[in-house]
Amino acid sequence: MNGFEETALGLFEERFSGGTELFFAPGRVNLIGEHVDYNGGRVLPCSLSLGTYAAAAREEGVIRLASADMPGEEVRLALSELASLPLEPAAFARFGWAAYALGVAAQLIRAGYSFGGFSMAVCGSLPRGSGLSSSASLEVLTCAVVSGLYGLGLDGVTASKLSLAAERECAGVNCGIMDQFVCALGRKDCALLLDTHTLEHGYFPFDLGENVLLIMNTKKPRRLADSKYNERRAECELALRLINERLEACFPSLCTVTPEALAEAKDALPPAVFRRARHAVTENARTLAAAEALGVGDAALFGSLLSASHASLRDDYEVTGRELDSIVRAAEEQEGVLGARMTGAGFGGCAIALCRKNAAREAVRRITAVYKAETGLDCEIYTAETGDSPFGRAL
Repeated sequence: MNGFEETALGLFEERFSGGTELFFAPGRVNLIGEHVDYNGGRVLPCSLSLGTYAAAAREEGVIRLASADMPGEEVRLALSELASLPLEPAAFARFGWAAYALGVAAQLIRAGYSFGGFSMAVCGSLPRGSGLSSSASLEVLTCAVVSGLYGLGLDGVTASKLSLAAERECAGVNCGIMDQFVCALGRKDCALLLDTHTLEHGYFPFDLGENVLLIMNTKKPRRLADSKYNERRAECELALRLINERLEACFPSLCTVTPEALAEAKDALPPAVFRRARHAVTENARTLAAAEALGVGDAALFGSLLSASHASLRDDYEVTGRELDSIVRAAEEQEGVLGARMTGAGFGGCAIALCRKNAAREAVRRITAVYKAETGLDCEIYTAETGDSPFGRAL
């Protein structure tokens, strides 16, 4: 039992009663394919050894939740009251962090699953506001808890869909399915290539050879991420509609638009909307190229695609910001770094860098110093380690 499990179990014993079971769901880092999961594109994430732990047990007719990361009174809600709540953000906002878990339980009820109440104490090892999908981790964890306690037999695809519905309808973030999917179906030592339009997916060995993937936490909270996320999604939906109208076409998603079609429809799109579309189309192509590079061990190509992705997110999608640009630029200037990019929704959180193992220690030192000098913030840099997901291991 690790320290996070001990913390979750200790909190459970302090607040609740009954025999407990332990559960875990990972966070994720997206290697490449940013802001395309809601545009029907391909993404290449991996699940992490960092994530969210829970100690949980059955309860009679009530859901009781406590978090070691959010000190305060427990959240308590009768199952009957939850079933009567409208599935909209306004109804769940009063629950704070627990809205994600309660939203999943509400989605399970709506989907017709039969289960009783439960008590759950959680503890996370993911840095807050880092963009490593703490919300998706908690949602998938709740699916695993309820399925495990009541023998629902959920599979990973179903768990990811229910978790996505909770994020959209109960938390109010109009995201794509990538985060929930990889948190549910990721595997240790693997990257997952997911077609977000069809949900077809496959696994690539996550073997970087003589290189290491660094996760660089800017320590800048992602305060604008949710609002800008919804704004960018609306811009992409507008782009798709205008392209189809101009070309009298029926592209089902923005990432199915060809570069030629985008160029032909350019004058029908406002400049900013065109740039959003150009990012989606080019990022989808970069993701496929990155999966191929990973498959054949071409680290140099993989690294260059990471840097190209960041440039597109900075210039075309405009979701990076001063801190992310600073830490990526600092990384790219270091000897032994093959490429770097932001990861996650943007406007703070984390970036990643592909670095030679024998140069990593010095690169970390220099990146930290440059970033501190430019932003006044102390970043945190650590090596990415993959981990299993609650539904991925059974495949």
